[in-house]
Amino acid sequence: MKFIAYFQAYSNTYAPIEQLKRIYEKALEEEEIVGIAIGTRPDCVNEEILDYLAQLNKQTFVTIEYGVESTNDETLRFINRGHDFACSKRAIEMSAERGLCVGIHVILGLPGEDKEECIRQAKIISDLPINILKIHQMQVIKGTKLARIYEQEPFHLYDVEEYINLVTEYLRWIRKDIVIERVVSQSPKELLIAPDWGLKNYQFTNLLLNHMKEIGAQQGDKIAYQ
Repeated sequence: MKFIAYFQAYSNTYAPIEQLKRIYEKALEEEEIVGIAIGTRPDCVNEEILDYLAQLNKQTFVTIEYGVESTNDETLRFINRGHDFACSKRAIEMSAERGLCVGIHVILGLPGEDKEECIRQAKIISDLPINILKIHQMQVIKGTKLARIYEQEPFHLYDVEEYINLVTEYLRWIRKDIVIERVVSQSPKELLIAPDWGLKNYQFTNLLLNHMKEIGAQQGDKIAYQ
């Protein structure tokens, strides 16, 4: 058994370069660790950090994941994301230029984003130099500002059937060479306000794949390939 060390929680490039070197290289000292995956924000990287990761990538496998969430700046302002889409695009491009494996996270169904807006964004995502895409459904979590907004003025949240239809159409506009690592996420039940589908991730994925087979849909089949 071999493993990839996943620096997942928080923004794992938000530290001085010397501290980052210590924690990454400490993980790689373990014989079973054959690479690292770094989750972070697009506004928490710079040229120095990416240059270091590019050098590290020559010795071991390195992938960097950015929380993009949306390509719509109005949405990003509403959810107080703290960066715009141009920041995400710049971080992705700088990483790809250095030969790093690049993954991104997006959320479908954010407040104010209907199906048409999600599909518009899929085309933008597909044009980015990314290798991996992780898709999450919009979830309202207890104790958040968004939860207070939802309680005062509920916004639309997708039920299972709606979300399956949305993700199917979304994937049809995503390049075939992009690896889809996730199409749904699962928050702890005790923290989740809505939507509570009562499904494990693998159960939802099976429903999605069966639906796509049933209607003859495939990832990227709506893109005109040259």
